[in-house]
Amino acid sequence: MIGTDGFSLAIFGTKVSDSDKKSKKELVLTDDGTVTLFSKEFNETYHSSYDGALHETLEKHVIPSFTFQKAKKDVKILDICFGLGYNVLATLYYIKKENLSTRVHIISPEFDESLIRSLSSFEYPKEFDEFKATITELSQNFYYEDEQFKIEILLGDAREIIPHIKEKFDVIYQDAFSPQQNPLLWTREYFTDIRAVSSDDAILTTYSTAIATRMGLYENGFKIFVHYGDGVRYSTLASPIMLESEYIDMELKKSRNSLAKSLRDNDYLSR
Repeated sequence: MIGTDGFSLAIFGTKVSDSDKKSKKELVLTDDGTVTLFSKEFNETYHSSYDGALHETLEKHVIPSFTFQKAKKDVKILDICFGLGYNVLATLYYIKKENLSTRVHIISPEFDESLIRSLSSFEYPKEFDEFKATITELSQNFYYEDEQFKIEILLGDAREIIPHIKEKFDVIYQDAFSPQQNPLLWTREYFTDIRAVSSDDAILTTYSTAIATRMGLYENGFKIFVHYGDGVRYSTLASPIMLESEYIDMELKKSRNSLAKSLRDNDYLSR
């Protein structure tokens, strides 16, 4: 499980010192000209260098979410996980850019406290310039609120935090490190917790197109869809209801692929 800051990380049964790896990150310039980080702890970048940090965030998460939830005056978003804050800041940017009056409440678990505290000096794209005060407030207090936006960063293990959340979310940004590197945020049991905090017409967005991800969502009552963003590789949408998007028949997938199955907690916790 992912430990809170100051403790140790155990993945696949191997403990790794936070002080040794959590702080080891390198700047990466992505193809849209925006900057992300490479995490040595998870051996991955926070965003696709090919799709671009800002472009990927907008096209795979923010735009499809608000396409389907644009009629709502109040939208509650669960952002898994906060990381560099691109999902949160791109949401604010998109709402301002489109002149939407939508009020938004975002809750985002994050275990890396030192990363959050460093973000006031991170090299964000110019599109986020108007949110510098927001970034500073979040990096210092893990909280921001004005008349339109409320943002809460919950420090700790997402698997421990989510079952205690009382909110029902209209949008879930499923944007954790990959199933290969951080499997416990992609298992069937994890998606059970996600479904429990999802509204009846929630939209879940994720870059992952893996059959195990889609099966985990499907086994928890989500219908699965393909999303084609502008200038990015295709991604996955999921919702308890039918959407006007390309539907994936998961029963047909199962019948054609005997190896199609979700990830399970026991596959990793027992190691």
